[in-house]
Amino acid sequence: MSSFLRPAVPGTTVAASVAAGATATTTATAAPGRIPSQYRPISTHLAIAPPVSVVIPAMNEAENLPYVFETLPEWIHEVVLVDGNSTDDTVNVARELWPEVKVVKQVGKGKGDALISGFAACTGDIIVMVDADGSADGQEIVSYVSALVGGADFAKGSRFANGGGTDDMTPVRKLGNRLLCAVVNAKFGARYTDLCYGYNAFWRHCLDRITLDCTGFEIETLMNIRVVKAGLRVQEVPSHEYLRIHGVSNLSAVRDGLRVLKVILKEKGVRRPVRRRTPALTLKAPRGGLS
Repeated sequence: MSSFLRPAVPGTTVAASVAAGATATTTATAAPGRIPSQYRPISTHLAIAPPVSVVIPAMNEAENLPYVFETLPEWIHEVVLVDGNSTDDTVNVARELWPEVKVVKQVGKGKGDALISGFAACTGDIIVMVDADGSADGQEIVSYVSALVGGADFAKGSRFANGGGTDDMTPVRKLGNRLLCAVVNAKFGARYTDLCYGYNAFWRHCLDRITLDCTGFEIETLMNIRVVKAGLRVQEVPSHEYLRIHGVSNLSAVRDGLRVLKVILKEKGVRRPVRRRTPALTLKAPRGGLS
């Protein structure tokens, strides 16, 4: 991440300010609360300018939402909850926990359809995808945002990068994820350590470069593939996945694994330019020989 010295406001307590993709630092100290209005304070030492939208697809997650919202940082711009026609109090609980929450009623079915609807409703420059089952720690959002303002277009969460981890994967799912990840890396020239993980963040302009046209859990894999094909800059962010707190996941290792594989095989690989060898120069001796 590149940085340069630039006080946000003379005498502020802000030691680092992130604006429009750059990092500004200052060592000045004075009374708190004097952060310029264009910045969103994260702590007494860090502030950002880009507004951040958090998209949460949810269906019957009323019991889990208190844990999800508890970890969300107060400095985010907006929360977009996509309700998949819940039959419990999901929407009411969300509004009690975050009064300004933007609720989007899902028309279709599936996680992919929910995320696409949520992305369309976002107004922030940065979009973060967070699951509603309590498995994601909202405090990690700052790491994703840091990766983006540091130069990445797409910040991809990884449970298997150094510093990441998971409490919610069986040996079979780990093996499947590893094999599918290897196929994507080989076919598309990626360098992923994790493939089927839904905790990601990206600049909203990325949606203009990729087409999202699937409705199920495989949307995460599709996004990972198409950002590489589009030539976008991807940075993995170590993330820890926790156990679902309440309820049972709709994920099926075999069924959804096959859908992911189908997406991978359907996508065309990245065509890389053929490097032509430069013909070796041959020194010709002048007529009459060398002297």
